[in-house]
Amino acid sequence: MTYAANPPMTPTITAFERSPDGGKGLARDMRVRWALEEVGRAYDVRLLSFKAMKESAHLALHPFGQIPTYEEGDLVLFESGAIVLHIAERHAGLLPDDANARARAITWMFAALSTMEPPIFDLTIARLLERDEPWYEQRLHVVEERIRKRLGELSGRVGDADWLDGEFSAGDLLMVTVLLRLKGAGLLDQYPNLSAYVARGEARPAYKRAFDAQLAVFAAASTS
Repeated sequence: MTYAANPPMTPTITAFERSPDGGKGLARDMRVRWALEEVGRAYDVRLLSFKAMKESAHLALHPFGQIPTYEEGDLVLFESGAIVLHIAERHAGLLPDDANARARAITWMFAALSTMEPPIFDLTIARLLERDEPWYEQRLHVVEERIRKRLGELSGRVGDADWLDGEFSAGDLLMVTVLLRLKGAGLLDQYPNLSAYVARGEARPAYKRAFDAQLAVFAAASTS
């Protein structure tokens, strides 16, 4: 596969001015930061308050008023998965050269965001916003069972392999960021091979650089 040479313009991404994740690397700009770090691409970050995210200037970039966005020249993208795919397609390191392996890696990207993430994010929402509802415990049980089903299926597929399909790819990058939402929930610990899989992702130098960059934003906001 032939990748485009790095364009001269440095891309700009958006991120929370005060991240609600408490500096744990769970905000979705983390995925984009990690991808850019993996391919060695410099980038700028524009920090936004929750108020600014709903104002017209940002809504022109992201119609749903969320983060991250990605700006590079005349190109504006939103949705973290689409941004990571764009980066992976433009730079070597996140998608295999072999066409079939590349297609499988992209399939895993979709699986991470479309199959694994929805029930995991539902758990986050339930614990944050629904704890005082009379049906909370029943809701929690249903969501956790959905997550266990998916984790069991994924665990069986991963087995003893280091990554989802051969070498590390954008599919692994997104899958690890999704599974990280379960740290501390007691669910991921039931699948030792998936816990080890996530730990391998966190140990990558590019992940550490992205995490430190996001954490530095949270630390600065906390002291301001």
